[in-house]
Amino acid sequence: MCKGLSAIPSSCLEKAKGMRVKLSHLAEKQEWVYKHRANEEKLPQDLESLLNSKLGIQTFRWFLRSEFSEENLEFWLACEEYKNSPGSKLAGKAQNIYNQFINPDAPHEVNLDSEAREALTGLMQEPTADTFDEAQHRIFSLMAKDSFPRFLRSSYGQQTIRVL
Repeated sequence: MCKGLSAIPSSCLEKAKGMRVKLSHLAEKQEWVYKHRANEEKLPQDLESLLNSKLGIQTFRWFLRSEFSEENLEFWLACEEYKNSPGSKLAGKAQNIYNQFINPDAPHEVNLDSEAREALTGLMQEPTADTFDEAQHRIFSLMAKDSFPRFLRSSYGQQTIRVL
């Protein structure tokens, strides 16, 4: 009689789950790249250019997801959307960004120092279109100095260059 999954060590199950996630991301990535291949869009060599490209954002997102650091890109994109929001929606969107990325208990907390967090907490009372500018700049710098060079050396960056 089959004992089912209970006979398999939990460490093996965790590794299998991780492999399944990576394989699904790889399949998703490959399908998306081939679908958008006709755009003839080249992979930019600096982070600012990469973030101005749909293909660049998508491949960078896949890379960051593989490193479990997707929150930096998601925060940066949320800030870009926030800056272009109508004034009547700023307070609600600001609170969402704060709860999602800044709050110490945030589900996708970004790496900001305590000084930047305290400054943002004070600005949350009356948010303006530039409330997150300083934090967004710090996260951009972090990605530019840390994640982006690794991305260019990674298989994600290299495969994208070869495919396009």
